[in-house]
Amino acid sequence: MAELTEVDQPPVDPVPDEEALEPEPRRHPSTIGGLVYLVVLATTGVGITIAWTGDWRLGVKWVGAAMILGAVARLVLRRRDAGMLAVRNRAFDAALLSGVGAFIIVLSEVIPNQPL
Repeated sequence: MAELTEVDQPPVDPVPDEEALEPEPRRHPSTIGGLVYLVVLATTGVGITIAWTGDWRLGVKWVGAAMILGAVARLVLRRRDAGMLAVRNRAFDAALLSGVGAFIIVLSEVIPNQPL
């Protein structure tokens, strides 16, 4: 068998074509993480409004639930789809959000009523 020499081999292009550099097309809308983030913010706003108008325990529970919702969304969504919910790695973000949310809910339950 004849061996190929450098002259017989086709020239190699050192610059890859632009098509190879383009990322694969997104399968989900790029705003899904932003939408979830806005839902978490809106839920937090509802909780703050409820707490402001009188029933602080219920309002604080809404804020805690919003954080837990954010944690679930962070676990489900990939980093590129999570938007501003992605700060560190997935496990850390979800653990921090769910831990703080659960702590807030538990704290609202264990604080005793104060006489007026």
